[in-house]
Amino acid sequence: MNISEKRVLWLSMALGACGALVVLIRLGIRDALGFLVGAGLSYLSFRSWVRLAETVGASGARPATGSAVFLALRYVLIGVAIYAIIEGLGSTPGALIVGLLVSFAALALDLLWEAVSK
Repeated sequence: MNISEKRVLWLSMALGACGALVVLIRLGIRDALGFLVGAGLSYLSFRSWVRLAETVGASGARPATGSAVFLALRYVLIGVAIYAIIEGLGSTPGALIVGLLVSFAALALDLLWEAVSK
């Protein structure tokens, strides 16, 4: 894991924790848990894209069929997880969806950090 990926991990954890605290205060424990699960799914999705890029970049070849199938099916799996969290926890869809954007926000902050620090 390179420095930028580590920074995205730490930013994702920080944004996830701060966001969950805000959601806990404003909306309650169920929505805070939904937000945290969304943030976790977001980071796992980010890591899967990083691994795919490393695989393709290292060999220059197309990824294995299993990797491509997993990338396609992960959206189905995320959708099933979202449904289960909303139905099982009683979390609002908004809290979960905002949690799913945590890695995007962390990546944007990392890009901003890189642009400003150079």
